[in-house]
Amino acid sequence: MACSSCSTGKDGQPRGCKNNGTCGTDGCNKLTVFDWLSNMSLPNGQKPFDCVEVRFKNSRKEFFRNEENLPLSIGDVVATQAKSGHDVGVVTLTGELVRVQMKRKKTAPDDKTLPKVYRKATQRDIDIWQKCRDREEEIKKRSREIAIALKLEMKLSDVEFQGDGSKATFYYTAEDRVDFRQLIKDMAKAFQIRIEMRQIGYRQEAQRLGGIGSCGRELCCSTWLSDFRSVSTASARYQQLALNPQKLAGQCGKLKCCLNYELDVYLEALKDFPPQDSKLMTKKGLAFCQKADIFKETLWFSYKDEPANWHPLTKQQVLEILELNKKNEKAPTLEEYAEENTTSEEKTAYENVVGEDSLTRFDKPKRNSKRRNKKRRNNKSKARPDAK
Repeated sequence: MACSSCSTGKDGQPRGCKNNGTCGTDGCNKLTVFDWLSNMSLPNGQKPFDCVEVRFKNSRKEFFRNEENLPLSIGDVVATQAKSGHDVGVVTLTGELVRVQMKRKKTAPDDKTLPKVYRKATQRDIDIWQKCRDREEEIKKRSREIAIALKLEMKLSDVEFQGDGSKATFYYTAEDRVDFRQLIKDMAKAFQIRIEMRQIGYRQEAQRLGGIGSCGRELCCSTWLSDFRSVSTASARYQQLALNPQKLAGQCGKLKCCLNYELDVYLEALKDFPPQDSKLMTKKGLAFCQKADIFKETLWFSYKDEPANWHPLTKQQVLEILELNKKNEKAPTLEEYAEENTTSEEKTAYENVVGEDSLTRFDKPKRNSKRRNKKRRNNKSKARPDAK
């Protein structure tokens, strides 16, 4: 990367992203779009698309209309229209790909209410913007102290300044509704800026702050995951996971998003799989399913009177027994099916015929030291002439 904060240091160690994806090069942002049309020219007579995509802090992106036909390229710092004053952001996409992104975000390209790009940011705009960004951590700490003093049940997670420094947006999470009117008055008096409070969910908070998950990697929501699909406990049940909230919950306190990653594979495998509440009628009695392994296609059943004695059956065997039960016929005992499976496993078992599994096959055999010394003495006596 060309980013100075992400590049490798003098000692050869990677520094890591210290800007949380907000560096000027936009190379480490999770919403970066590769401009594969950058080296292609437009057809004759076609004007370039007059909208651009601009990114602000914490992956917030918006579309703006370039009415002044400014020569903008990816990475340019621009001053854009805001509700009051102006904001400063970085251009992340230009050209026809912006039209595609607008269609994906369900934004009309011919919408006349789109805000516009004022100009390329001057050095004065960048200095004010950077000065405001440097104040964010201090203001966030001070605002938390004010909220604690007012005994408000809320958590201020992040602060975002407008580019001109006239307004700051405070992002917070809370379980219930919060009356923060006094909080806004106190913060406006302390910081001399306009205050906007915006409530976000716990997943959005984890996305903005980042962190390390239980897998040892960075959180998916802060690195590459851009949409939050609903996760239910049914996802864990389909994958036969123990419903332990401490293990299934992420740093946001909600169910982990990764529970949905393999869910489609499990659902596909369960289509022709017998239900786990199946009951088998055998000659020995009624049997219940105790456990199922989807990928090994094995189910363990036990009799009603012997719940601790499990018998492994294959998926096909269970389906055959269910077909017999539909015809009001009782299947043989579970022991017969389990014995049949054990016999087939023994036939395919690996046989070690050459001793390749021996742990000592590379060890040199120890030679008898007494025999070696005796042989050495005999050789010396033969070579020595008789002294008479």
